Amino acid sequence: MPTYQYACADCGHEFEAFQSFTEASLTTCPECKGEVRKIYSAVGVVFKGSGFYKTDSVKSTTSETPAATTPAAAPAAAPAPKAD
Repeated sequence: MPTYQYACADCGHEFEAFQSFTEASLTTCPECKGEVRKIYSAVGVVFKGSGFYKTDSVKSTTSETPAATTPAAAPAAAPAPKAD
């Protein structure tokens, strides 16, 4: 259930309330019975998984040369086992 923050316009009392999305907003202060208003603030968002980080979508800065034209890029062949 979401937590909403409220502040009283009359006495300045600030409080939080756990309410479902379908419930109506609170209108009266629990301290002085004055009018309250909902306080909106920035929400912290966490993106998980691949594709959300700067390094996931950055192209490589090194030039990639095909392996066929670069002799050092091909792995050396392993020596064949000797048959006795």
